[in-house]
Amino acid sequence: MAKLLYSATMSADGFIAGPNGDMQWMRPYLGPNPELDELIPRIGSILVGRRSHDGDDPHKGEPGEGEAFGGGWEGPLFVVTHRLPKTPEPGVTYVDQLPKAIAAAKAAAGDKYVNVIGADIARQCIAAGELDEVLLIVAPVFLGDGTRVFAEEGGRTVRLRRRSATTNLWFDVLR
Repeated sequence: MAKLLYSATMSADGFIAGPNGDMQWMRPYLGPNPELDELIPRIGSILVGRRSHDGDDPHKGEPGEGEAFGGGWEGPLFVVTHRLPKTPEPGVTYVDQLPKAIAAAKAAAGDKYVNVIGADIARQCIAAGELDEVLLIVAPVFLGDGTRVFAEEGGRTVRLRRRSATTNLWFDVLR
């Protein structure tokens, strides 16, 4: 059965995007990553928020622009949105309700991961009790502002259990 994995590259001060959704800060850190390279073939589908799907791309102007993991992954992509497009993008399924999107992404993933992309969708998956794992790739940079890897108005504690300690941080979500 598919598990939901929130994976994100974040700055050392906890931001996954810079001010105004800037993702260009990530370009110097897109080099080879053995743990991520091993993960990509284990992803069966992607669940992403509309803002992340439509937002800035760290691969802008390069081969792989607009593609998951810079073109390193292909498969079913589910975008959660309240603004369904008039002309859907080929290969992308737009869903207006998170539970329906999760069910569809899990069915498409089979026994592989549903990779969750976007801080707000990850937060919603946590609130729904659906998120299973978190993989944080920490880039050696401070951004000082932007989109936090996890933020909730008024705060919330989400307990994690460390799975591994490499240059990345990978956790199980404790319920």
